Amino acid sequence: MLNSAALLSCFDPGLGTIAGVVPVKRCLSDLRGCFADATAYEQARAAGNPVIYTVAGVEPGGGEGDLHYGVGLIRPGRVGAEYFMTKGHLHAWRAAAEVYIGLSGRGVMLLEDEVTGESRTAPLEPHRVVYVPGGTAHRTMNTGDAPLTYVGIYPAKAGHDYGAIARNNFRCVVVERDGRPVMVERNQL
Repeated sequence: MLNSAALLSCFDPGLGTIAGVVPVKRCLSDLRGCFADATAYEQARAAGNPVIYTVAGVEPGGGEGDLHYGVGLIRPGRVGAEYFMTKGHLHAWRAAAEVYIGLSGRGVMLLEDEVTGESRTAPLEPHRVVYVPGGTAHRTMNTGDAPLTYVGIYPAKAGHDYGAIARNNFRCVVVERDGRPVMVERNQL
């Protein structure tokens, strides 16, 4: 039997919080290796260790057909030309898809097919939905001046595989060029 908090929750789309749920916080130090510009990363770390993003998740169960969901908030900022971002992940159950719904702010999602390596970006903004197919690594970036908030919904059995990203990272990165986000290959920075 699910508890009432799992069946009915209240979230704040501006703050990226869920009432009664303690969010997971990721600081700049937690993102070592994510940014392609290692020199810019070390300079940013020397200046401090700010919280880059938070995720408040509700995991009501792990049964067949159950869904988990979370509300994320990424603060605005950059390390060098790269936007503040999440670690990114694949799902442990590779067939699992995920849906992201933009709530506030402006961002992009970097999507990379695990088999082909094909990379693409999708805008994540209020009233936009990004569908992430199974077998697709995904990372979210704030490309605006205000916090980016969103909801992510995925199968309970999906799990998160952060290790594959930590080992191989994404082939491409998203950087600011002429005031807008542009995807470039990591080795071309």
